[in-house]
Amino acid sequence: MSLTPIDLLKLTYLSLSGNLLRSALTSVGVFMGVAAVSATLQVGTISRAVVAKQLAEREAPQIIVIPYDRSNGWEPVDVKREDIAFLRKRLVGSQAIATMIGVYAEETSFRDRQASPEIAAVSQDFLETSGRRMISGSFFTQADFDKYRPVVVIDEALVEVLFLDSNPIGERINIDGRPYFVRGVMETKLTGRWDRGNGAMIMPLSIYSALTGDRRIERILIRPESLEEIDPVNEQVNQLLKQRFSGKELHTWNNIRDIKEQQDTLLMVSRSLLAVGAIALLVGGVGIANITIATVMERTTEIGLRRAIGATQADIMLQFILEAALLSLIGGIFAIGTVHGITIVVADTFELPYEFDPPTAGLALGSALLVGVGAGFFPALQASQLDPVKALRSG
Repeated sequence: MSLTPIDLLKLTYLSLSGNLLRSALTSVGVFMGVAAVSATLQVGTISRAVVAKQLAEREAPQIIVIPYDRSNGWEPVDVKREDIAFLRKRLVGSQAIATMIGVYAEETSFRDRQASPEIAAVSQDFLETSGRRMISGSFFTQADFDKYRPVVVIDEALVEVLFLDSNPIGERINIDGRPYFVRGVMETKLTGRWDRGNGAMIMPLSIYSALTGDRRIERILIRPESLEEIDPVNEQVNQLLKQRFSGKELHTWNNIRDIKEQQDTLLMVSRSLLAVGAIALLVGGVGIANITIATVMERTTEIGLRRAIGATQADIMLQFILEAALLSLIGGIFAIGTVHGITIVVADTFELPYEFDPPTAGLALGSALLVGVGAGFFPALQASQLDPVKALRSG
């Protein structure tokens, strides 16, 4: 006669509570393994959140071409519009290409307020290349470039410095004594790790060239279609530039190199920690297997008696598997709770982004149950196959 689930649970509870020390030590082994796995998964989750936050604060991933020949003492290279058209036509995997030149200004002011923003003269594709959104007003039109209009777009950080709570659209900003009218406001983004977020201002490249006579292209900005494409596109850019400028090696880099290096390092560390956690969990599983084998040997007479009074092989097997599963479940739940509490403290201390992730906890707990049940399966199978008569005689 087969046992009911309630009777099976009662027997499992009595068996585990009959030797609390052994049960506790087994759960501790599982606790250590699950804690290591859970902590590793939390490190990965927080790392991805940190990287995502850093990427969100930056301009879109871009490959920057600096027209200087690295192979010849950093000699300037004269890049023309035809060269940009050459890249646009042949480059695969790029979303947008823009050009820019940095603008040096001693004084930027609005009425009696002054600021020291980063100023650049840009081409019309700058907005798409940088990935910045317009907050208010509008970006430059083609007419602004064709008619050399003295207009600028500023970011939110500069609005806070120069305009406080007033609306900047249409207002006049003086840059070294020259008036420029605010056409729009774009979101604040960092251009690279060196950027301190002091505010940014851009103007049409045509008005800057007309005023200064400087028609250089100081930088070429190339935005790939995705973050994963940045290295392949960079390689294409280098090859195309070598074709276009034979014998010269133009300098290229990207604006998220430091973030990618950090991402690669965190990925390597996470994988190493996961391997350590897996080993710790397997050690806990070996402990469960040893305890289950010892339990089977100690309870041979009990198993024989239960078989003699009607317990089936499935009843015996299920009880031992259930014992292993419960010990794994108890150790796993305590490990997840402990790691969660420690992670909250660490995240608050170092101001890291963290939220409890149920799938991560479920994965850690599921791995504990899998190891526990797997470790207890063969001892449980051995117990269920004991001959009742021999088991009773051995007692």
